[in-house]
Amino acid sequence: MKDKSQMIRATLAGVMAVSSTLLATNALAVPENPKQWEKCAGIAKQGMNDCGALDGKHSCASQAKIDNADNEWVYVPKGTCTKITGGFVAAIKPAK
Repeated sequence: MKDKSQMIRATLAGVMAVSSTLLATNALAVPENPKQWEKCAGIAKQGMNDCGALDGKHSCASQAKIDNADNEWVYVPKGTCTKITGGFVAAIKPAK
């Protein structure tokens, strides 16, 4: 009986430890998705663009050939693009 009680206590302690770790990790995670986004050009790294090039050279994500190209863009929370060095809000729709 004593062994069963110790096993239950150890199991509960383990579950609580894992729960605490998950809560702490979630608190450090990226904040909730913003409600509004904007296309920010000039900041995408090679192969990390979100969609088609602004000049229509390609129509898919992850095809940027160089870092920080003016025709490549990524989505950022609205109002943050111009705060990023080299970033500007893209006004042209990408190729389809």
